[in-house]
Amino acid sequence: MKQDYTDVKNIYIICGKTDMRKGIDGLATLVQDSFELDPYGDSIFLFSGWSKDRYKCLYFDGDGFVMLYKRLDNGKLQWPKDENEVRNLSQQELRWLLEGLAIQQPKAIQKSPKGAF
Repeated sequence: MKQDYTDVKNIYIICGKTDMRKGIDGLATLVQDSFELDPYGDSIFLFSGWSKDRYKCLYFDGDGFVMLYKRLDNGKLQWPKDENEVRNLSQQELRWLLEGLAIQQPKAIQKSPKGAF
């Protein structure tokens, strides 16, 4: 089982509320059917429910699925609300989210496009 997830190719957040009663098969089906993404790829998929104090993480490590479940004892996540959206996050945006911050930090220095002077 992979324990260091910092080199995973894609980190997807499933925005809005997900039924947290779903297990591995239900979440993988949601990823595949509703968002047309490959649950078997080198990708992490993040889900949150109504209360935003818990989330699930789904990852295929090559020989099976890993599902991590975390419930926060203090605080809530600032989970994006658009029900039909999936976002590809950077490692920095993931850190912000899991620290209770918004994914988009307006005061953070943003990367500039190539060739912009």
